[in-house]
Amino acid sequence: MHIEDIRLYCLSKSTQVVEELPFGPDTLVFKIGGKIFLLISLDQYDEIRFNVKCDPDYAEELRERYSQTVFPGYHMNKKHWNTVYVGRELQEKELKALIDHSYELVVQSLPRSVRNNINK
Repeated sequence: MHIEDIRLYCLSKSTQVVEELPFGPDTLVFKIGGKIFLLISLDQYDEIRFNVKCDPDYAEELRERYSQTVFPGYHMNKKHWNTVYVGRELQEKELKALIDHSYELVVQSLPRSVRNNINK
């Protein structure tokens, strides 16, 4: 997966997904309902990595199982965020599943009134 593949996949989750650059021109952020579910640096050349939200127990499991690919979230709350490297131990389908997990966690954390208005 390339950065553009990740970008398009995030945007495909819902027409209400927003992409922003709140931390400067080099960090692309994807939000749903005003909350971040993925961050990716745009100045990556050799190895692509992104940060996604994750259930704390599942985060630990992933870090143990994929010790060369999944790490505590860089510059994020290490309990709830993972940094995931593309092109190592996980295939595209598995990378998308981690994006889906992050997206769903964020959607479930939104107030019901906001959550009910999110379309696919």
